[in-house]
Amino acid sequence: MDTETTFERLALIPQLLRALADEGYTTPSPIQRDAIPEALAGRDVLATAQTGTGKTAAFTLPMLQHLHEKQAQGKSLRALILTPTRELALQIQENLDAYGRHLPLKSTVVVGGVAAGPQISKLRRKPQILVATPGRLLDLMGQGEVRLDAIEIAVLDEADRMLDMGFIRDVRRIMAALPTKRQTFLASATLPKEITQLAHDMLTDPARVAVAPTSTVADNIEQQVLFVEKANKRALLTEILKGRDVERAIVFTRTKHRANRVARDLVKNGISADAIHSNKSQGARQRALGDFDAGRVRVLVATDIVARGIDVDDITHVINFEIPNEPESYVHRIGRTARAGAEGVAMSFCEEDELSYVRAIERLTGIELASADDHRFHSDRIATMYADGVATSAPARNSNRQSAQDRPRRNGRPGGSRPNKGPNKGPGKGQGKAGRQGSGEAKAQSSGRGSTANRTPASSRRKGPRPEEASRSNTHRNGAKANGESHSPAAPQAQNSSADSTASKFGRGRRSATK
Repeated sequence: MDTETTFERLALIPQLLRALADEGYTTPSPIQRDAIPEALAGRDVLATAQTGTGKTAAFTLPMLQHLHEKQAQGKSLRALILTPTRELALQIQENLDAYGRHLPLKSTVVVGGVAAGPQISKLRRKPQILVATPGRLLDLMGQGEVRLDAIEIAVLDEADRMLDMGFIRDVRRIMAALPTKRQTFLASATLPKEITQLAHDMLTDPARVAVAPTSTVADNIEQQVLFVEKANKRALLTEILKGRDVERAIVFTRTKHRANRVARDLVKNGISADAIHSNKSQGARQRALGDFDAGRVRVLVATDIVARGIDVDDITHVINFEIPNEPESYVHRIGRTARAGAEGVAMSFCEEDELSYVRAIERLTGIELASADDHRFHSDRIATMYADGVATSAPARNSNRQSAQDRPRRNGRPGGSRPNKGPNKGPGKGQGKAGRQGSGEAKAQSSGRGSTANRTPASSRRKGPRPEEASRSNTHRNGAKANGESHSPAAPQAQNSSADSTASKFGRGRRSATK
């Protein structure tokens, strides 16, 4: 690896170098170092890297340079960035504004969950770059407000989520509206085999850039599994979060309703917390992220929808209150901590029904999770089951399907088979006909997976070769979330000594002096 590479050596134009300097960036990350030259050369790029490694700059910087250097033909849209979630789209828009501040280029974003009118007004001002989520983009294309026939560069960000979680038809419809002659950049945190084939259908002789092995976990994350009976999970969570070691934490649940209940329970116990998920309005989600970013809220309880887009500094702990049933989601969840060279702790609460999920995570990552049994809610029974090779999963749940609570409603019913006892409420709050995300954004809530037992802690022990990826069912489209950036320290929290002694046993995320 060339450790001396700088942005200047990547042949970026002075305006971009000034913007990077303004942001305090001097050295490209590995994904930027390898992908930017290929993109500047005009090649299609298939890029995979862990979350938090700078994929956004890897495609936005060469895009801005290309659009600036090449004379525009008319005032049509010239570049499209397609992303599965609203918050991630907003985050990319912020990055475009920052990197392109010294260039005469305009960009805008269209996402669902908010009124389409203001977005249409901005589109009529003829921006060169459009950041969009699939559902809203298709709606506006249908209304004749967006034409893609002059697109020169197309980006599919978080492509594995879009292609694998039920948006294949939407993506193909959008890609079919693009010119055949174009440059395409497909960026993804993971790249399962079945997604590779789909990506190759959309790319022409792509440059493959894989900075880290697919589904690897950063070395600076301390991974732990805590065996606990389901009835004791909330008490264990409260005890850990009252410890001094937990400065800022994200807690992941499998369903939106569980996220609400967990957040309410934490607040009742004196812990500043808020929930973020697809049932919340756009404004409520942005407020929750803003409060978490600014340190006014110390704990954010979230569903998997936001796992990829939260980019908040100094998250010391990620806690899987419920373990995801897709091991790739585990990688994305814990990638919220230990960013920019810091260290972090990932803790997974494992009940009996989640034992098989832990085994799947260990197979995917090749790492055995260390068992943390020095807490008063430790379940010897579940730990013994794991040590004996018993791996059960919830009998009523297909591991490849969303919880019925988290699926989009159809005709007044959730996506599952259970009838909805309430009336059909129609489109979500703040969504008109144009705001529906029924054909678009990621509303897939990844569910949980199991845990490890009282084995010798071996957080770095490699296991056998990874099995073939399990095929995933097409999940659903609708709403989506994911975003956030922060620069403020977490607010101090009152602690009790009992909780401190428990939480201090679980390690601590330590911040790096540099970002």
